[in-house]
Amino acid sequence: MKTLQFLLLGKNEAILAILLRLVNADENWNGVAFDDENEAQEYFLNNKIDIVLLSSAIEDHIEKEFTSFCLKTQPDVEVIEHFGGGSGLLKSEILHRLYLKGKL
Repeated sequence: MKTLQFLLLGKNEAILAILLRLVNADENWNGVAFDDENEAQEYFLNNKIDIVLLSSAIEDHIEKEFTSFCLKTQPDVEVIEHFGGGSGLLKSEILHRLYLKGKL
């Protein structure tokens, strides 16, 4: 299995740090995290991303704009909203989405 590249965006730094740790704990996942959507967009433009995880405390309009930007820039990217529930739920959400899209 290829290594999946993740971009995490969220405004709650403590939750974002936990999500980043959980993503990077999987040997087939590599993640970077941002609390600023402009920095995240710049990174996204310069890197192939498989999965975008949207975390907590992002304003609705920012979430919609960022999702739209991601899908227009890299149409194959998976954008997943994740607002908590532990490592088991996170991994299940990601694997379920990849399965549904035929990427597993």
